[in-house]
Amino acid sequence: FRLNWVTTNWTSATGTARDPTLAAYGVLQAEQVAKHFLAMPEADRPTAIFSSPFYSDPGGYCPEPSTLRIGEWYSPVEPGTGLHPRPGNAAFLKQYFPHIDTSYSSTWLVSRHGESTEEVQKRTDDFLEAFVLRVERGDPPQTEQHAARGLSSHKKILFLGHAASCITLIKSLAGAKVDSSDIRIGTCSVTRMDRGREGSVLGAWSVVGQLADASFLENGVERDWGFRDILVDEKTGRVVNDHGVPGSENEVDETSRGGLQLPTSKM
Repeated sequence: FRLNWVTTNWTSATGTARDPTLAAYGVLQAEQVAKHFLAMPEADRPTAIFSSPFYSDPGGYCPEPSTLRIGEWYSPVEPGTGLHPRPGNAAFLKQYFPHIDTSYSSTWLVSRHGESTEEVQKRTDDFLEAFVLRVERGDPPQTEQHAARGLSSHKKILFLGHAASCITLIKSLAGAKVDSSDIRIGTCSVTRMDRGREGSVLGAWSVVGQLADASFLENGVERDWGFRDILVDEKTGRVVNDHGVPGSENEVDETSRGGLQLPTSKM
């Protein structure tokens, strides 16, 4: 639950444009998420956490030392209005969230020019195929605690992100088993997915239990969002453009094939 949903009088703690903190209520929700996972048997808890690099993501409030990064979605930028903001890297964000692992670099740097709905889904497909391969090869490495349990690679990954990213991740992992246009994600809700087929990535997972479950949250589902909520141009049928950050028109958009950097980096 973001501060800018409560008041228009806010300042970015990181200096990044459009990067509000969580509201006090949002911090309470994040704490409820943490308690939800800590209440699980240790063998069922996430062994690695990847979160959005925006300050308002609850990943920064989880009590795990391996909180990392996953990119957000912006609709295409309106020409001549600048670029979309790029949050700081892990080393920069560590001053706000000390448990961030700075040894892990992003698999995929999202374009600051924005994406159509089709492009963000394709980016998520490509990211997951690259990311899962990295995990299976032992990157990031297991902690001593997990290695003592005989785990050679991470088996329980937790992604923490904003609604659009969560929806495309679910669609990429589940494939035809879900319709992304019907998925709605509420703040701090959780979707569990288990892998059914080894050796493949896209469509190899299935949703276990309630999709976007919020039963562990005190007030249940709140501020839920889905792709049906986006503004669409009536003539083209495509998502409308959004304005970039003023003054960023001449900044470099550091991407390479959408940002893919293998085999030594990360999303």
